Parts: sequence; structure tokens; C-alpha cells
Amino acid sequence: MTEPPQPPNQPPTPSGYGHLPGPPQSGYGQPPQGANPYAQQPPTVSGHGGAHGPDGQPGRQQHPQPVPQPGYGYPPQPSTVPFGAPGTPGAPGTPPRRRPAALIVAAAVVGALVLGAVGYAAFSNDGGKKPVPPVAQGSTPADAKPSASVDKGDGSGNGAADTDLNSGRKPGEDKVLWLKTAAIDGPGAGVEADGQWIVGDTVVKSVWKSLTGYAAADGKEKWTLPFPAPICSTTPQTTADGKTVVLYRDGESDSASCTRMRAVDLATGREAWSKEVPKEQLFDIFTSPTVGITGDTVAISRAGTASAFRVSTGDRLFASPQAEGCKPSAYAAGNGRLVALATCLDDDKTAEIQGTDPVTGKKGWTYRVPKGFKVTSVYSVDPLVVDLGNETTKERVITVIGPDGRQGANLVAEGKFPLGCGDTDVFRSLLVCSSAAVDAGTLYLATAPDRTAGNELVAFDLAGGKQKWRTPAGPGRTLTPLKAANGQLVAYREAEDEQGGEILSVPAAGGAPTTLLRNPSGPAAAVESSFSSPKADYVDGRFFLSVTNLRAKGTDEKLLMVFGK
Repeated sequence: MTEPPQPPNQPPTPSGYGHLPGPPQSGYGQPPQGANPYAQQPPTVSGHGGAHGPDGQPGRQQHPQPVPQPGYGYPPQPSTVPFGAPGTPGAPGTPPRRRPAALIVAAAVVGALVLGAVGYAAFSNDGGKKPVPPVAQGSTPADAKPSASVDKGDGSGNGAADTDLNSGRKPGEDKVLWLKTAAIDGPGAGVEADGQWIVGDTVVKSVWKSLTGYAAADGKEKWTLPFPAPICSTTPQTTADGKTVVLYRDGESDSASCTRMRAVDLATGREAWSKEVPKEQLFDIFTSPTVGITGDTVAISRAGTASAFRVSTGDRLFASPQAEGCKPSAYAAGNGRLVALATCLDDDKTAEIQGTDPVTGKKGWTYRVPKGFKVTSVYSVDPLVVDLGNETTKERVITVIGPDGRQGANLVAEGKFPLGCGDTDVFRSLLVCSSAAVDAGTLYLATAPDRTAGNELVAFDLAGGKQKWRTPAGPGRTLTPLKAANGQLVAYREAEDEQGGEILSVPAAGGAPTTLLRNPSGPAAAVESSFSSPKADYVDGRFFLSVTNLRAKGTDEKLLMVFGK
């Protein structure tokens, strides 16, 4: 094994941390063929968790899709490539391996990439897998204000398509509390419905040109806040007092830019302020900006430039410095921290990660990414866990960066892991991945879906980089981490056509999963399983599932489905 080369003026890699694996053998990490086996979607709805962007195309994957930041977000390349740490794999002193133990990347060819193919990273296949034990209906007007009519899920409502969603419940299964649909006559490309927040007893959903708050218990509408133009970027992050910042376009034409921002109190639906994001330079392009919140700071990142504002007042705090050196092109925010992803103005366009004061923008520690490597994903800001990739050598490594900028462990385990937070779109974002969860020194990642064997949840020890444990979803099933806190991982096992999904809890130390919620079989399962890569949250014993895009052809489409006891 070889150590990553240390960039200039960087401390050596601490001893005892994960070494860089060498190039794996071929045969792993091939892109999946065909549609996702767990994302069965009827023609009325399309979407993926967090598709953003001015093109309004439904079905785009993951989070807001900005133009690649300089030095970041390059599209995956064809062929299978090694997933290793920065450095030259197979260098002198690298011991031979009898089996592939390193991550590898299999990226889609360019033609497939246009169709949204997903690249995967893989360690190696570990063989057999054991299954985990089972653990308001109505239309909306064209202004995208969802109906107040609710199916309470108690057997008296009409459910989906005049069907009682709870009619197929089996003993021990929980129920559908309510379902919202929307009938919107919108533009031909469809409309975005990306945002979902749960604040107290209110669940808030964004749809096209409005935010609407519903009572979490029964789905009754509490408030609606209209916007003058389509919402174009959101973040799941909020301030401690339940405020968020939403971006919307400066007009309704096809050429309108995503330059307007509005702070909203999600509990009351009241606007705190609204203003334009000022341009910081001549070529400040707002093609697909992204939003990140930490404390009272909101960072707006776009193509090569970023700026920050106070959430409470909207006052501008700072922007990317234009001086020579390493220029921040995007900020990742969370847990009171702000991290800049910068591109250096040297011949190699070296990437740099910078600890940043969220109020002043002042640079603190720095970590110079080894030559040829770029930041492709951020799994967590505190602790900082990043995915680095080399476009030329096709190497990849997931590594931990300490609070002082020192490189820590490199993660090593077996299995295929989605590249770029599961999103390989050319315009993918570098926001903190929603597909990962971190708590108490443990990172939780899901392996790629497998229509035959099912996928797995894998827990990594961030101190040493080694696998702690793994939990299989079961044949043909898919597990997705939702959140981790207080020594417990909460995950969603997605529904099948005739079997509802489940909310599971797994101790940080590992062990048998505990079922927190078992969604009903029958017609409810058919609706639940038709959500394609939705927004999902589990809060206070309720499970919230919503689409992120609507076709907007004037007919009813499912919008938000809530389960509970």
C-alpha cells in the first residue's frame, strides 16, 4: 500500500490511519443496466431527491444541479478505474494482493451519462447476504396551491384513485395517515417540488411557485406562501428557530435567472425578507446556484463564485475573494461550520479545502488536495469527510480531514458505493450529501441498489477508516440512511409493489435492526413503491415521503404521503 503524497507545507499523514489501496482487479463496479429496480414510477410523477436548476427538467437526480465549479464536479469517465487514495498505485513497496480490497469507480460512458447513468465505486464483493428481519385527496388549482382535502388513512377516505390506502393492512402493520395530490397545469418540462421540511408539528412542501405548510398529524393546510416566479433552489437545512432560505427566479421567462432569495419562517409561513443576490464579478453566472445554511449564515454557491448572507437580516457577509492564490468556488455548510472548496491558480489547477469563518469568510486551516485530485462529494462537514477523484488515473478515495486540516483515515471496505452522492449528472452539486449520515465518529453509507441481492448499509469508523459493521436490506430490497443521532442510525427500507416500506433503527455499535414503523401492504404499498428517489424524513414517529418533480399536465399526481401509528 502507498501513502498519499503530502502536498507542500502539509503535515504527514498520522500513523495508524488507513493506507491507500492499490489498483483493484477488474470486474467490479460496472454501471447498472436499465432502470433502478426500486424506483418504479407511474407516468404521472417524476423526480429525484433534490433536482434543481433552471431547465426545469423532471427526473434529475439528487440535489441542485449547478454548473461544475472550476476544478470540481467533472463528469465521470468511461471504463472501470481504481478507487484508491491520491498517489501512484502499485508503486514500489506496494504488496501484491490476492483479492481486490480497494474501491474502484465505474463511470458511465458519455452517451449513457446524458441519460443519467450512475457511476459506482466498489471495494470488492463479499459474497452471500442475509436478509434483514421484517422489521388528502383532491386536486389543486394551477397556482400550485395543494388541496386541503385529506385522506386520513383511517379507512374512510378515498386514498389514491378512490382506493382506501389502508384496506390492505396486515396485522402488525402501521398505516397511511394522509396523502396529498396536486393537479398543476404547468410548463411542458414539468415543475420542481424539491423542498421538504418538518418544523415542529408542520411539514412544509415546495411546489413550483409556492410553499405550503400542513399539519403533520392530519394534513390540514396551515398556510401557503406564494412566490412571484418559480422556486429554483432549496436546502433541507434550517436555522435553530426554523427559518430557511429559498431561491427563486427573477421572472417567468425561459431566460430568467435564479438570482432572487427569500428567507421564510417555516412554522408560520411568513416571509422574513426577500432580495436579489448581487453579482460579485463580471462573469458571475447563476445557472444553478445552491444553498447551504450554518448558524445564521446562508451561503449561495454558483459557477465559480460564492457569497454569504445573514439569514436573520439578509445582510451580505462576504464573497469569494478575487485575489491571486486559491479562490473558493463553493461552500459546504452545516453543524456550525463552513468549508470552502477552492481552485488554485497554478498550472495544475490544484484543489484546496479551506476552513472558513462563517461570519467573516476569513480562511483558517487549509488542506491542499494532491495533484490531479478534485473534490467530487462532501459526505459531512463536521467531521469533514470528502470524496476525492482523479480524472486522469481514475482513482478515487473517501478520506477524513481533521479540524486542523490534517488528513486522517481513508475508508476501506467491500461493496459498490454510488459516486457523487448517487448523482453523476454533468451539473451535479457539491452540497453535503443527503445519502450519508454521520454521528459520534461513524459514517453510514449505503451500497448501490442490487435488484437481485439487495443493497447494504455500511458503518465506517472515521478514526481508522475500517468497516464497523454492515446490514443487508434483503433480496431485492434497498436500504437508505435517513439520519444518525444519539447512537442510533435510522434508515428506510424501500417499499415493493405489494409490501410496504419500513423504518429501521440500528445501534451505532451494530446489531439486529429494530422496526420503528412498518408501512401497510396492499394499495398503499403500490403508491409508496412508485415514488422514485423521493425526499424522505422520519420525525416524531411519522414518516414523510414526497416527490421532487411534477409533470404538471393538469391531472392529479401524488405529492406527499405520510405514515404513522
